Amino acid sequence: MADEVLEVRASERVEAALRRRPGAARWAAGYGVIQHTLETRARVLALADELEDRGVISAEAFFEILHATDRIASAGMWLVVHETYADRVYLDGRDLGPEDFKREPEGHTGGALNMVPAYAGYMAANAISGVTRSWVMGQGHTVAAIDSLNLLLGNMTPEHAGRYSLSDEGLTRYVRDFYLYRLTPQGEQKSPLGSHVNAHTAGGMVEGGYLGFTELEYVHMPLPGESLVVFLSDGAFEEQRGSDWAPRWWRAEDCGLVMPIMISNGRRIDQRTTMSQIGGVDWFLDHLRLNSFEPVVLDGRDPAAFAWAIIEQEERLRAAGELAKRGQIPYPVRLPYGIAVAPKGFGFYGAGTNLAHNLPLGANPSRDASARANFNESAHRLWVAPGELTEAAARLRNHAASGRPAERDHPLAVREVKLRELPLLPRREVPADRSDPASWSRASPMAAVDESFLAIVQANQHLRPRVGNPDEMRSNRMLKTLEALLFRVTSPEPGVPEGVLGAVVTALNEEAVCCAALANKGGIGIVVTYEAFGTKMHGAVRQEVTWAQGLRQAGRSPGWLSMPLVLTSHTWENAKNEQSHQDPSMCELMLGEPMPSSRVLFPADFNTAASVMAAVYQTQGQVWTCVVPKAASVPDLFSVEEAAALVREGALALEWASDQDPEVILTAVGAYQLEEVLKAAFRLREGGRRIRVVYMIEPGRFRAPRSGLEEALVVSREAAARLYPESVQARVFVSHTRPDRILGVLQPLDTGRATRVHGFINAGGTLSTPAMLFVNRCSWAHVVRSACELLGLAPEEALSPLELAALNGAASPHGVIIPP
Repeated sequence: MADEVLEVRASERVEAALRRRPGAARWAAGYGVIQHTLETRARVLALADELEDRGVISAEAFFEILHATDRIASAGMWLVVHETYADRVYLDGRDLGPEDFKREPEGHTGGALNMVPAYAGYMAANAISGVTRSWVMGQGHTVAAIDSLNLLLGNMTPEHAGRYSLSDEGLTRYVRDFYLYRLTPQGEQKSPLGSHVNAHTAGGMVEGGYLGFTELEYVHMPLPGESLVVFLSDGAFEEQRGSDWAPRWWRAEDCGLVMPIMISNGRRIDQRTTMSQIGGVDWFLDHLRLNSFEPVVLDGRDPAAFAWAIIEQEERLRAAGELAKRGQIPYPVRLPYGIAVAPKGFGFYGAGTNLAHNLPLGANPSRDASARANFNESAHRLWVAPGELTEAAARLRNHAASGRPAERDHPLAVREVKLRELPLLPRREVPADRSDPASWSRASPMAAVDESFLAIVQANQHLRPRVGNPDEMRSNRMLKTLEALLFRVTSPEPGVPEGVLGAVVTALNEEAVCCAALANKGGIGIVVTYEAFGTKMHGAVRQEVTWAQGLRQAGRSPGWLSMPLVLTSHTWENAKNEQSHQDPSMCELMLGEPMPSSRVLFPADFNTAASVMAAVYQTQGQVWTCVVPKAASVPDLFSVEEAAALVREGALALEWASDQDPEVILTAVGAYQLEEVLKAAFRLREGGRRIRVVYMIEPGRFRAPRSGLEEALVVSREAAARLYPESVQARVFVSHTRPDRILGVLQPLDTGRATRVHGFINAGGTLSTPAMLFVNRCSWAHVVRSACELLGLAPEEALSPLELAALNGAASPHGVIIPP
């Protein structure tokens, strides 16, 4: 009874407030399927009074914007269902006949319908506040909502603006472009529309094809002074763990404001979400509170509810951040988190059913009269008269009056980040006579990565650093970086390199820490991981590479600072840790990605590692996968000048280990492989053979280019021929990777029967590094034997009987091929 009385009293107060404000009453009447609950009315009325008192906006203008937003949202849903089903659009709202429908409809219709009120509410919040917030959406397959509202509001990229307009012809072209499947004469996708957010989606930052990664990234995206609205899905909540840690990472001192809102529509593709099965919203509220969130439940059917939630969450977090900065409350602060509850596919036929995910009608309206009638009836409820629609759009396009950028140009979408200074990086001198292995000095290439990264960070303090570390920061020799930047924790432990504002994000979840650095596009980042565990990061990294490549193909280069993904404790030096730790798959996968956005390098020593670090941060919009040894026993073989040339050219001949007019070319890809190749070269030269030794730091530079963009990065035929002259057909490659993978990349250098390739052949166990090299047929003796075969020599001419016996399994290799 008490609840009922309270509801009556609340209703009376709302009705009284509406009587005092005719504009509010006009909005409260709703439009079509969009209606406003008592709770939303009360919240919105209170917000209107607050903003008017603060001088942000008059209540009259406030409600004019919300009144307009209802119509924009309804028209947006109308256009979304046409995008799925219709082959022709009529702004007069007439019923569609069989000939007006697509023969094969396609679309993620239900999710897109649910995103329309959310994105419309985001637009309304910006118009009300006079501030353009950034936005990101995890469920990229609901792109129809974003593209449709952008079209209605004139917030389009040039590619869309050049093809679509608010006319029968322009909207018809728009819906026909959806899932067009056609190519241009140049062999490119003809339609600028995608099935997910793409480079032509105004304001888009993430494709969203990998559910759950936006949940991991959003808290690390905005810088102080920026605000980010985040649209998340309940399906992604169960897809990817780690999003629960967002409050652990947020700090008012170095983070912008984030307003996460989950679209809770209760369904995956085939069934209800786990959340809806085990307790629904009430269970999720408890879950959020346990993880330091402050949940806010709102009506996911109402754009005004979203606008209220965005502004309310922003103000709550701003206030909490100020208290935390003053030391009045501890971190983690309670991070406001919206839960927008709505049936899947709200506003159209089939809402709340499994069919709502894709094609809610359950039949093809071009052939089925019942489906056609259901479409026309549902679409009619969403239709907005053209004049009313134009007037509503003008209300939301108040950018000129407030001096704010269009939403397509929100701050996070137009990053342009560069170093202000490249400091002098650490270096090591090389021995005067490198042909004598006894004279080699040795060091850890990871120490160069550590010292170089820290030097660059300290010289560029305008850039917020983020270090993604899944585990073993010290083991991976990032010692100086850790001591200076500290682990990011909420309660630092004395005597441990920890700090509330630490920049090293550590969690036992590879995806989460990788996303922390990838999301830091306004700053400078690095990820360091055991190589074998890099594969767990692949989906997140590929999402970034795919997005960057899409921008490049659209003629817009990404402006964020490139990031190194450092794979260390790698396959060959993790010999002791069984085959779970012996896996070069990540660098192989990244070699397969487009080179303009994905570079893969194998630093050979301290100076080459430092040169790579200098180079990566002078580029933008790339992920540099760097396979770097951590052992302190790696010889210093390249001078500073040679290291710079090696990174610049992709490969370099070691003149001090090579002969004029060579008979065979030995190429190493990887630091441990280089030492074996040099041993083999010394042995062969002792027998009077003429050898050229090449170190290849970036094998992708020698591939056959797969696109015009890639062609600009591949070395010229003339440069390749200088290293690999046609006259020298005998070639042996020894690679960190699997041999077949590297041979595919280096196909232009393959001379067929005159080429041998050595690499990881999935052999391993609990071994030493020399034993790993031996069991994978990558030892110096294996290289010598391959060279002899190519030169037409009997192996006995270069190898002793005992060495041959060890190679052939007739004698122990220890003390013979494997050093004692």
